[in-house]
Amino acid sequence: MSLTHTLGLLTHPDREWEAIRNEPESLGKLYFGHVLLLALIPAIAGFYGSTQVGWQIGDGQIIRLTSTSALQLSVLFYAAMLAGIYIIGRFIDFFAATYEVKDSTPRGITLAAYTATPVFMLGITAVYPNIWINMIVGLIAVAYAVYLLYEGLPILMKIPEDRGFMFATAVLTVGLVMFVGLLAISVVIWSVGIGPVYVS
Repeated sequence: MSLTHTLGLLTHPDREWEAIRNEPESLGKLYFGHVLLLALIPAIAGFYGSTQVGWQIGDGQIIRLTSTSALQLSVLFYAAMLAGIYIIGRFIDFFAATYEVKDSTPRGITLAAYTATPVFMLGITAVYPNIWINMIVGLIAVAYAVYLLYEGLPILMKIPEDRGFMFATAVLTVGLVMFVGLLAISVVIWSVGIGPVYVS
């Protein structure tokens, strides 16, 4: 099962990337055994935190979302995570030839899915939506995900580290562009009425 690699990626990523490379799995197995489950963590935590705990800016009152609004946003967030993994994975596969990856097995979605593991897991902090805690933990999760990307790409694609570095940088750039695009899409979605509705 794909979840068996989760702890290994956090404790000994080099060996785990090798194990992932040597155990190719189908897209369905990867999604059902890893992505669909782990992506639920930040979605459910965010729903709970925004409806039950709430957040506070300065000394102001505690702000919470209605359950309906939080559910809509959680579902959209969950769908965005699933789509993001797939899109970045397809990008990796598309540009593999550019970086002289000789293995014809598509491994982009596998790389994207396992690279996102720390972000999924540390998404649990959304149960307590404190801006500073979430920001610090989020930065740690993203930093470790970037480390996994740079560490895992050359291993998974079996290319030299210098080429892997360039390839990983291109993937990271696409990820940042997608993030900005997601922010723009969020604004559009909010403008058509699927935005946060606060408990009065």
